[in-house]
Amino acid sequence: MELNSKFFDMDFFNRLIDMLEQQLGKSSEIVLHDLRNGYEHTIADIRNGEITGRKIGGTGSNLGLEVLQGTTGHGDKYNYITKLPDGRYLRSSSLYIRDKEGEIMGCLCINTDITETLKFEQVLKDMNRCDLNSGSEDEIFVTDVNQLLECIIEKTRETIGKSPEEMTRDDKKEFVRILNDKGAFLITKSGERVQEYLGISKYTLYNYLGSGKNTK
Repeated sequence: MELNSKFFDMDFFNRLIDMLEQQLGKSSEIVLHDLRNGYEHTIADIRNGEITGRKIGGTGSNLGLEVLQGTTGHGDKYNYITKLPDGRYLRSSSLYIRDKEGEIMGCLCINTDITETLKFEQVLKDMNRCDLNSGSEDEIFVTDVNQLLECIIEKTRETIGKSPEEMTRDDKKEFVRILNDKGAFLITKSGERVQEYLGISKYTLYNYLGSGKNTK
């Protein structure tokens, strides 16, 4: 979706979100993210936020960071499945809002709780259009950007398969590369946290990232 202005037409988005809320009902969370001023407080509007526990002023998910980092290309994604920590399943779609120059301004997301309908999977399989056996998107929903960073760090540690104390220099370089691909360094002061976690200096972190890579 492309906007002709550098600024959101909030009247339009308010009406659009009102319509989606009325149409989709209480089982669907609708979220509008403003991505122009950092990732700490992106949620400009949210309906039925109790589904993921988020509210206005909260942060986006890890998938948004990857889009901003340029890791996942254009970013728009429709009808993908996420499993929440409490075992519930969401069917989600994300639409990124760009200006005429192609710069990302925001994102409109819909997360529908399909846990109950999946109990009748044989009857409703065509309606839900998903196969849990094919795997689900590893999307992280949190209420604070620092929680998001810690979750990304933990998932990256699981990928490496070692604790920081056990990691070799090559392991740590790979750890930093994965974090960078996931957009972790777009989070303010993430570099300091990674330095502390890995027990490395700022110079070493920059060296791992390579020339031209910056952290916040």
